[in-house]
Amino acid sequence: MKYAVLFASVLLGANFATAANAAGDADAGKKVFSKCAVCHTAVAGKNGLGPSLFGVVGRPSASVAGYNYSDAMKAANKTWDEAALNAYLTDPKAAIPGNKMAFAGIPSPDDRANVIAYLATLK
Repeated sequence: MKYAVLFASVLLGANFATAANAAGDADAGKKVFSKCAVCHTAVAGKNGLGPSLFGVVGRPSASVAGYNYSDAMKAANKTWDEAALNAYLTDPKAAIPGNKMAFAGIPSPDDRANVIAYLATLK
């Protein structure tokens, strides 16, 4: 019984940590976005080397008009919700093999949560 309670406590703690990460801090995420801004804009309709990330949260993959996506991204058939963005931003090449984004990813779970929170404000 003692181990069951300990195990449940560990699981609950992990869930709280995940929920906290999922919430993110949009202000901190704006700073993390500077890594993304090398190739992406936060302006609707203005693509850079990569597509505009304005309105990306909830948007289908490969759907920004005027941007030439890789065949891999066109075939990905994802909706950029928090979970999909988190997986992609962890390791873009592993998440969608063959995509043309050269960025290695954001290793920090907190930084990913923060940038996703910032992206969610771009509406």
